[in-house]
Amino acid sequence: MSWLPKSPKARRRLWVVAAVTPVLVLAVGLSLYAMRDSVTFFFSPSEATAENAPPGRVVRLGGLVETGSVARDDSGQVSFSVTDNVATTRVIYRGDLPDLFAEGQGVVAQGAFLPDRSFRATQVLAKHDETYMPREVADSLKAKGEWRPDDNAAAVAP
Repeated sequence: MSWLPKSPKARRRLWVVAAVTPVLVLAVGLSLYAMRDSVTFFFSPSEATAENAPPGRVVRLGGLVETGSVARDDSGQVSFSVTDNVATTRVIYRGDLPDLFAEGQGVVAQGAFLPDRSFRATQVLAKHDETYMPREVADSLKAKGEWRPDDNAAAVAP
């Protein structure tokens, strides 16, 4: 007794499926492999461990700008600390900061960790207005129990 169907039409169908399946698996595998570098993960400072965010990997770091931590030098480099009230990460950025960037406000920085665990940002995004906070930052603060919305319900990015 053979495992192949007796009908020639069914055999042909089985051979087509058997030939197409590896091609589809290869196409999906190559697509996923090509997209692995375009995925950007979000971390709060307490989640950004060396295992989760290794040096050189592009990630987003979000939290609140620590009060009194912003330092500017003559070359246009700005350094500041981002905190989630559990851990703090030093961020180094060269360029113009958004107009709404301020101490004690929400911020998301995109870049990579350096071997010394400081964060080299290539892009800094600040809050939109008095009631806006990026969803990732708000979710992270809520998970840590640090979320304290104003009396007016704070709007969170959709």
